[in-house]
Amino acid sequence: MLDLATLHEAIAAAVPDRECLVWRDRRMTWREVSERTRRLANVLHGNGLGLREEDRRASEPWESPHDHLALYLHNGPEYLEGLLGAHKARVAPFNVNYRYVDDELVHLFGDARPAAVMYHARFAPVIGRVVERLGRRPLLLQVADESGEGLLPGALDYEEALAKASPDPLHDVRPEPGDLHILYTGGTTGMPKGVLWRIGDLMIGPLGMRRRDGSPLTDLEEAVEKAVRSDHRVLIGPPLMHGAGTWSSLGGWCGGACVVFPERVDGLDAADLMATAERERVTRMPLVGDAFARPIVEVLESREHDLGSLRSFVNSAAAISPDVKRRLLDLLPHARIVDIVGSSESGFQVARSGSSARTFVPTPGTAVLSADRSRRLKPGEDEMGWLAKGGDAIPLGYLGDPEKTASTFLTVDGERLVVPGDRARLLADGTVEVHGREATTINTGGEKGFAEEVENVLRGLPGVADALVVGRPSERWGTEIVAVVRPVPSGAAPTDEELREGCAAHLARYKIPKAFVRTALDLRLPNGKADYATARSLVDGAG
Repeated sequence: MLDLATLHEAIAAAVPDRECLVWRDRRMTWREVSERTRRLANVLHGNGLGLREEDRRASEPWESPHDHLALYLHNGPEYLEGLLGAHKARVAPFNVNYRYVDDELVHLFGDARPAAVMYHARFAPVIGRVVERLGRRPLLLQVADESGEGLLPGALDYEEALAKASPDPLHDVRPEPGDLHILYTGGTTGMPKGVLWRIGDLMIGPLGMRRRDGSPLTDLEEAVEKAVRSDHRVLIGPPLMHGAGTWSSLGGWCGGACVVFPERVDGLDAADLMATAERERVTRMPLVGDAFARPIVEVLESREHDLGSLRSFVNSAAAISPDVKRRLLDLLPHARIVDIVGSSESGFQVARSGSSARTFVPTPGTAVLSADRSRRLKPGEDEMGWLAKGGDAIPLGYLGDPEKTASTFLTVDGERLVVPGDRARLLADGTVEVHGREATTINTGGEKGFAEEVENVLRGLPGVADALVVGRPSERWGTEIVAVVRPVPSGAAPTDEELREGCAAHLARYKIPKAFVRTALDLRLPNGKADYATARSLVDGAG
């Protein structure tokens, strides 16, 4: 197996002067990124961080033998340098949601136990308060930004620390494929959990290190040869604090691509994103459902862009409604959209391509388990089961949580599988019909309604910009389905009756929302995922 640090160094040795990372006026070559991340590794190692000798034989799947580096940053070069530099020092990096406030950070840091924190200067005040509450002081690396915030007492200025550090590799530290990479879940269905990935598993899983026949690519020389031939330039819009952004970036690097960031990195600016795509001749972009696709379509419809190099969009974490997908492909007929369903715990499980595809093709290792999670379903068994992932590329477990690890990572017929919580059917032709998270399933009148299924229909109706579906207590139904709808800004909003009629053409009667709540608020989190907390508060407020 391969590890990220060794592969990046090998690619840098093969193509040292090729562009590796672009943001604003910064154009960094593979040699420059390699040198800067070596310097960061030396800073971390020089402060005593790395693989803890006393814990290196940790055998439980929820244990980590590494020191941990928290990345509390907006997108930008320093975030990716933090990920790569940590692996070069055998420190396990983990993501921090930059929208968290004090109490949430105290909980997260109490769970993750960071030995070091890299943060943008604008977050210095909150970091200062949180460190005081923790009762212990990690190494603080402050990255300058436009905020003008001064350096926290005892913190190191990131650029000054790198300038003072050696650019040479750590001679007494050898990264290994078994080193850990921690991805914290978004916490949309409970408190965030740190998913423990071995970097070697992450590379042949979500980072895409596989041959065309699906077999793992684990030979260093072969991987470098493939990277040298690459002409990919990947534009990263989603935040790196979530899996879609990190995996797209690191997967691009593993394949020899140049990673490009738009000018604005503290939120989505679709005009800036597409201007960057045009200027930098990008070939691939990740999307996160309608929250990204719809504003991109509106920008492309407003003026012509030269995007002949853009060959593919990879969509994950949220669905793109049929009309938006059609409009995007009409604008860019030479490109394709690949929809992927997966999770922090499983990587990518199923995929589909094309505007009309309804079902998904399973990726290697994917299975659908029976409702009681005791066996694999066979194609065509008419049972609503659980989407699962096994094979050679799944995580170990959840950091510090043996109970949650045991309930999510199962052994079925001697095979270890992860079951993140998506309900699915395995159809007779071997494709998978995905119904969404159990956490968003609504039991109404003895029937199960899947929020994502109803949402997809609503988002495809005229006059609807976005929609989320939640359950509300009902004397008649136990729980009734209620839709929160954000109408398009222009034109008359569809009436309740028009929405019901539109749903009736695609959904069984019991799935049609019993009520509709309209809002002008954004129903998406910064990563494009559904903001169910806002939707529920709107429904509660409507009575």
